[in-house]
Amino acid sequence: MEPLQAFLRKGFYLIEGWLDRVFTPAWNPFYHFGALGFFYYWIVAATGFYLYIFFDTSTSAAYESVEYLTVDQWYLGGVMRSLHRYASDGLVLMMIVHVTREFAFGRFRGAHWFTWVTGVPILWFVIASGITGYWLVWDELAQYIAQRSTEWLDWLPIFGEPVARNFISPSSLDDRFFTLMVFLHIAVPLFLLLALWIHLNRVTRPRINPPRGLAVGTFVMMLALSLIKPAVSHGPADLSTIPTELNLDWYYLAFFPLMDVTSPGAVWGAATVLTGLLVVMPFLPPMRKAKPAVVDLANCNGCTRCEEDCPYAAIVMSPRTDGQPYDREAVVNAARCVSCGICAGACPTATPFRRGDNFVPGIDLPDPSLVSLRDRLEEASAALTGTPRVLVVGCDHAVAVRRLGNERIATLSLPCTGMLPPSFIDFALSRDFADGVFVTGCRHGECQNRLGVRWTEERLSGTRDPALRKRVPRDRLAIGWAAPTEQDSLERQVAAFADRLAALPTTSPPTLPKVGAVETPVRDPAGAPGDD
Repeated sequence: MEPLQAFLRKGFYLIEGWLDRVFTPAWNPFYHFGALGFFYYWIVAATGFYLYIFFDTSTSAAYESVEYLTVDQWYLGGVMRSLHRYASDGLVLMMIVHVTREFAFGRFRGAHWFTWVTGVPILWFVIASGITGYWLVWDELAQYIAQRSTEWLDWLPIFGEPVARNFISPSSLDDRFFTLMVFLHIAVPLFLLLALWIHLNRVTRPRINPPRGLAVGTFVMMLALSLIKPAVSHGPADLSTIPTELNLDWYYLAFFPLMDVTSPGAVWGAATVLTGLLVVMPFLPPMRKAKPAVVDLANCNGCTRCEEDCPYAAIVMSPRTDGQPYDREAVVNAARCVSCGICAGACPTATPFRRGDNFVPGIDLPDPSLVSLRDRLEEASAALTGTPRVLVVGCDHAVAVRRLGNERIATLSLPCTGMLPPSFIDFALSRDFADGVFVTGCRHGECQNRLGVRWTEERLSGTRDPALRKRVPRDRLAIGWAAPTEQDSLERQVAAFADRLAALPTTSPPTLPKVGAVETPVRDPAGAPGDD
């Protein structure tokens, strides 16, 4: 699967980089597929409630009630129907691209398995919601869908009598069937909402609302589409005839033509195989996990920062067990831990100024540990012969910073940039291991661990603990987020930063420099995107 994932990742990096320049990272739609899906769900729910007010559940009047909304009340009912249709299609589109993106970035294995597996029933609920909605229009397309759907269901031996018999002739269908369809069309989306809640159960700080500007923009686009190309019905259903020309909604009805050319059993087989494949993907082949974070109670005071910053809810605070005068202690759930190190970066005891054996944080990774990172920093700095000396701290999932190393650039790569305690920057500058520090990592919205970029920015801007001390000269610090495909751009940023360091006077104002096209200054975290 890795070659396919690598191919898809390159495509996402290319598109997302272009959209960053057009919309800025805060409004890049590719960083908010899940939130946009939720937004479209609420549009579907609100418009569906309005349509239900005017809908007649009888077989004789269902079509006429929809036509009244579409034609006679086009200015409101027709718009509501079109918004209902296009938001439903948008929900499927967001869902498909969201799943593809999570697969491409490998966010379906390890600690991600629960979110991935619980997303599989969501696919079924969304498709079922759309199909039952098309039935209610009771036009020629609804007739075709009803007949094919019931034939598909009848292939399974779960009904006492074939359901398809209800569509043999006009006299075989009564109003009770339509009442059942209305019930299903309301009940299935409610089950979908429950499934979405379960889906996000293990996601810390899920972003379920897109940025306001992005939400307004997409809504206006759908509203314009509703006015330019409103959703309309086919001719009324007639069970005594066979529909010959239909306009399918390929987002929901793509498998119906497949059933026409094969058989209901073949479609059931394909659906079963695809569903089973999605369910077992996180476990095949078995994933080799890195060692989880460990807690050292002698240095843990139960401050809760690690719990607050963990993106995977892998840390909980429990009653104290070692008799120290603190109420709580951090406990790591190894099954959920992805060894990103963000918790170590959040620990106030993770300061490299503690020498020798005293440098044991309250929480840390076994490999790489913070003490080993400090040793690597000192060794890399000692090898520098050029000036100015730049320390580049990066992320294993972004640009391979080791390729940037030369006689004046030392590099340090972490499992996630969020593992970097701000005190390491203070340590590198105040102990003269470097003349400047350049922090890099995944682009906004592409952070492998969701919150690493955001937490790093907030810590360096002083809005989140542990914060970078005010004594650190900000003109000797720069931040530049970059995708793995942007190595050339990152090299230019680092070179420009080094040139500015060389030109710095003995004292200079503590302002963070802006470097290059993809560099992001430390800023107010309120606009930090990519927590979907």
